[in-house]
Amino acid sequence: METDTLDQPYAGTLLDGAHRFALRVYFEDTDLTGIVYHANYLRFMERARSDMLRCAGIDQRAAHEAGEGAYAVADLAIRYRRPARLDDALVVVSRVGEIRAAACLIHQRVMRGQEVLTEADVTAAFVAPDGRPRRQPRAWIDIFEQLRGRS
Repeated sequence: METDTLDQPYAGTLLDGAHRFALRVYFEDTDLTGIVYHANYLRFMERARSDMLRCAGIDQRAAHEAGEGAYAVADLAIRYRRPARLDDALVVVSRVGEIRAAACLIHQRVMRGQEVLTEADVTAAFVAPDGRPRRQPRAWIDIFEQLRGRS
């Protein structure tokens, strides 16, 4: 293996219309009882969504720096089913659902093997620098439609 590939950050995988992002539970992710603190599932899902966009070719940073806008969570419905624990190997599976002019719905599941631990429906709205909703770039909508089409 080449050295330059060893020094690159981990990237998830787009497979069959879903993005898969693997992670491990570290001590800092847990509470006093040794289970994952509830808010950390949101962090896991945020990392997975950001990685999904990057893997699909969407450059959020460039859009933000160009003054076009950025995604913000506009709505979130989450259900906690089972706890994750220290050292568990998890996978966040993300699928694009409904696509609107200024937002998209993404369904996410945090899995341990075949077991669903947490799942959420997240509405990511594209907002202008002033915080007002703005149409997503057409190229990005096309990417989301391609991802959804692979489901």
